[in-house]
Amino acid sequence: MDDTQLRIIFVFTDLVLPLLVGYFSHQKQLISDELCNKAIKFNIIFTCTILSILSFWVLPLTMELIWLPIFGILFCLIPCLISLLTFAKSYKNLLDRGSYLMAAMLSNIGTIGGLCAFILYGEIGFAYAQMVSVFQNLVLFLFCFPLAQYYYEKHLAQRARTQVHFSLRDALLSWNQLSILGMVIGMLLYSFAVPRPDFMGSLFNGLIHFSAWTALLPVGYLIDLKAAGKYYHRIADLVALKFIVIPFIFYFLSKVLFHDPTLIGTIMVLAMTPTAINAVITARLFKLNVDLGVASFILTTIIYLGLVFPLLFFYVTNGHII
Repeated sequence: MDDTQLRIIFVFTDLVLPLLVGYFSHQKQLISDELCNKAIKFNIIFTCTILSILSFWVLPLTMELIWLPIFGILFCLIPCLISLLTFAKSYKNLLDRGSYLMAAMLSNIGTIGGLCAFILYGEIGFAYAQMVSVFQNLVLFLFCFPLAQYYYEKHLAQRARTQVHFSLRDALLSWNQLSILGMVIGMLLYSFAVPRPDFMGSLFNGLIHFSAWTALLPVGYLIDLKAAGKYYHRIADLVALKFIVIPFIFYFLSKVLFHDPTLIGTIMVLAMTPTAINAVITARLFKLNVDLGVASFILTTIIYLGLVFPLLFFYVTNGHII
C-alpha cells in the first residue's frame, strides 16, 4: 500500500470514523456530557501541549518559509475582519454571533487540508500545509478563545443589563492556553540544538491519531442533526465566504508572493478548507451556540469533500496548474 492510499484511509479512520462513533455514542447514550467535556479539555490541555513540544522541537523557522505561518494567521484574521464588517452583524444574539465568527475564522487546515494537499502534491504539499498550520493553535489560544469568552461574557451582561466583566488576563492565563507553553518549550529545545530522540517521532505519529479521536469523537457526540438543520439556510453567506471570497483573496496574494506552482496550489487547497472541528470545540468550551457551529462544520465539510476537492483533484491530475 503506497502513502497516498494510506492517507486516503486516514481520512476515514481519523476524520469520519470518530465522528460516527461519537454521534452514535450519543444516540445510544453510551457516554455522558461530563465525559465529553473531559475529553475536550484533555485533548486541549494534554495532547495538544505534547504535540506542540514535539513538532516545534524539530521545526526550523527559516526566513525563506516565513510567509507560510503568516498565511496560517491570515487565514483566521481576514475572515474574522470580513465577517465583523458584514455577515456577523445579522446575528443579534451574541452567542450566535460568537459561534458564527468561530466558524468563519477556523478552517480545517491541519487535518483535511493536510491530507488533501498530500493527495494532490505528495510530501511537499503536506509539508507546506503543516507550515501554514503551525501557528494556527497560537491564533486559537491567543485570539479565538478570548474572543469567544468575550462574546459569552457580553451575552451574560446583556441579559443582566450590567457591564461586561471580561478579563483578558484571565482569558489568556488559563489551562486552555497551556499548548502555547509547549510551543515555547519546543522552540527553545530546537534553538539550543537539543537532539530529539528517535522514538519521539513514533510517539508523535501515534499521538496525531489519538488527538484526532479525542478531538473528533466529542464533536460527533455534539452533533444534533435536527437542531443544526435550522441553521443551514442562515449560513449561506458563510459558504460564500469560505469557498469564494477567501480563495479569491488568497489566490492573488499567493500569486504576488510565490512562484512555485505546487506552493500556490497548496495555498488554494488550504484556502478552501471547511470549518474546523475547533470551531465546535470552542463553542462548547465557552457556551456559545454549538448547533450553529455544527451546522457550519457539517455543511462546509460536505461541500468541500463532495464538490470542491473533487474538482481540484480532477483539475490538477489532468495537468492543469492553478
